[in-house]
Amino acid sequence: MKSYLRLRQICLAVPRLQPVEDDIVAILGTSVCFRDPNVAPYGLENALFPLGPDILELVAPTQDGTAAGRFIERSAGRGGYMAILDCDDIDARKAHVEAMGVRIANAIQHDGYVGLQLHPRDCRAAMLEFNHTLGGEDLTGPFHPAGPDWPSLVRPNQPPLLREVEMEASDPLDLAGHWARIMDVPLADGSTPSIHLTHGSIRFVPATEPGVERLIGLTIQVPDPDRALSVATERGLVGADGQVWLGGVRLRFVR
Repeated sequence: MKSYLRLRQICLAVPRLQPVEDDIVAILGTSVCFRDPNVAPYGLENALFPLGPDILELVAPTQDGTAAGRFIERSAGRGGYMAILDCDDIDARKAHVEAMGVRIANAIQHDGYVGLQLHPRDCRAAMLEFNHTLGGEDLTGPFHPAGPDWPSLVRPNQPPLLREVEMEASDPLDLAGHWARIMDVPLADGSTPSIHLTHGSIRFVPATEPGVERLIGLTIQVPDPDRALSVATERGLVGADGQVWLGGVRLRFVR
């Protein structure tokens, strides 16, 4: 298989899993595929949801002093916590970021799996993670972070449904260039700074507040965008700006 770098998972940090967990199930028509017991030593609990072969994760602190809890306080609950990319050559990714001087905040290793979480201060805006699961080259193959059962919740040949991440920054081009260097990929041509990965894109837009850099939006493919918007409205998740806000980010639905 050709070399790949895929937008595979987004993690949102929330004060409590509920009611956000029920909102995700109702709006996106998905269900929890895994709760990772390995986050408990970090003072966290989580829930993961399949979006086709992509994953949306919620993480919530269960005690004071956690990194996720500090992020929630620092961001006032606005913005996504982590963008997670799976890749074919984790050793090459590690060597590249270390040569840049980007620190690895947490290295996770299990049988057949390596995950490298980069230091948020070096990433800016949101934490980045590169990971690789042995046998996970095929999107229908294993993806360790999502647990063992998630493929049973995905229809055969279902495409990735996490289409785009939106970042906002006072200087979008500067942040886009920084992330492109970390990922070792070029910026896409066009008037809006963007990174196109093997699947999934990251778009960088001007911030609505001065001095801000954050992961602010997700574009998700759903069977019926009108239904998703209607359910979000019923659940009181449409803001004064007319957009759906969930877990600190705005959601845009496409067919």
